[in-house]
Amino acid sequence: MSADLLYSEVEEELRASVRSLLGHHCPPGEVLARAESAQPYDLALWATLAAQLGVAGLAVPEQHGGAGAGAREVAVVLEELGRHAAPVPFLGSAVLATTALLACGAGELLPELAEGTRTAALAVPLTTAPGADFPSAVTAENGLLRGRITSIADASVADLLVVPALAPDGPGLFAVEAAATGVGVARRTSLDLTRPVADLTLEGVPARRLAGPDRSVTALQQALLTGAGLLASEQLGIAEWCLATTVAYLKDRRQFARPLGSFQALKHRLADLWLETVGARAAARYAADCLATGSPDSAVAVAVAQSHCGALAVRAAEECVQLHGGIGMTWEHPAHLYLKRAKADQLALGTPGFHRAALAGPVGLPG
Repeated sequence: MSADLLYSEVEEELRASVRSLLGHHCPPGEVLARAESAQPYDLALWATLAAQLGVAGLAVPEQHGGAGAGAREVAVVLEELGRHAAPVPFLGSAVLATTALLACGAGELLPELAEGTRTAALAVPLTTAPGADFPSAVTAENGLLRGRITSIADASVADLLVVPALAPDGPGLFAVEAAATGVGVARRTSLDLTRPVADLTLEGVPARRLAGPDRSVTALQQALLTGAGLLASEQLGIAEWCLATTVAYLKDRRQFARPLGSFQALKHRLADLWLETVGARAAARYAADCLATGSPDSAVAVAVAQSHCGALAVRAAEECVQLHGGIGMTWEHPAHLYLKRAKADQLALGTPGFHRAALAGPVGLPG
């Protein structure tokens, strides 16, 4: 039976609610101003999204205080967050860390994350791809963690850190309070101004073991696969904003007494971009559906979605900057925010080239 890639009525209602709230609380001018500040995250917006719409706990089961929704609903939220370049820790907390905690069976840590009163981060470099070796940067001995991890998404505002570490008996996942003695979180200069990364240093930090060798590797891989698959929906949202904004600008901007959009060369460029965006939507939706249903095709669907959507988002953002002419090159126009997020997303959780190579084996093609 083929997957239904159309948006359900519930998903459309969720989209409308998230888009309306972001339209009021996340205008481009405010995002630009925040990017220059000491705190690029909009934690007030995050609290509003969690309290009014429950997006922080979408993927959390009802018995742990969440909405009990699935990957398809989470993907819809990510589309809108990408469309607004929203500076909130949704990917790190509601997707990566929450998926890892669910896979570990650590349900007691989820209610506060679902409420949005606390946030979490999965302590792996943002560039870590599904299928990567278990991290060895942190060691665990006698309940204490030592090591350093670089470029963690959303770590600078996390209250709880889910840390992969090597213990004497093998790999494990550990929960660390960000405020604990011995924890150092240093924000790094990031290309994406709306999703900063941070380095984490652990110097003999007490930690709670969530999973041992029997579950930790699988839990981490599930989190990375889910994150990569759903990130495709954020990349789709970026591309859709760039396309819609560029079309609107070319309809309004005039040259030689004609709208720029009437020139055939520009029509062809936008038509090509529209066709690629439609294809990306199908790929992202299929990946989300496979993750929601636990399909055995999930790994293939995620690799296809990332192969296509990662490259498309960058191309759409580049076209947006170029076709806006001079204004597109300025700091005052938000186009650069989308280009930077698109490029950072292209590197996150595996590059398109990595996913194409990973796709070769499952579909029976030479690497």
